[in-house]
Amino acid sequence: MSQQLYFLCTGNSCRSQMAEGFAQALAPADWTIASAGVETHGLNPLAVKAMAEIGIDISQHTSKLIDTDYLNSSDVVVTLCGDARDKCPMTPPTVERRHWPLRDPAQATGDEAAQLVVFRQVRDEIKERVSALIQELS
Repeated sequence: MSQQLYFLCTGNSCRSQMAEGFAQALAPADWTIASAGVETHGLNPLAVKAMAEIGIDISQHTSKLIDTDYLNSSDVVVTLCGDARDKCPMTPPTVERRHWPLRDPAQATGDEAAQLVVFRQVRDEIKERVSALIQELS
């Protein structure tokens, strides 16, 4: 059964972008998948790099604000941070809401190598969660 998924985060720069990338790669072709943010912070280059390491190209994604029409017509909306969960507009009862409290890799400190370690950890957790979600909904 075709599904419409929406992944939401604060700035639509890291976690929601990675989730969208995984869902586009793993979900059936007839599913509609998007991501957005409460704000737009631009696409984080380390998110692009971490995804490219495993063969998923999100380099052409853009940071987008929440689209209320898409939100209200989605089957499942997943928030990937507390800020998005708290600020996400109300949805009709037909929209299933889920929350994945993931660490923000953009807050990682240290040199690029140290930051990439955190991006990879969050990326791998997102992959597990997206894979499980797709299996559950298929």
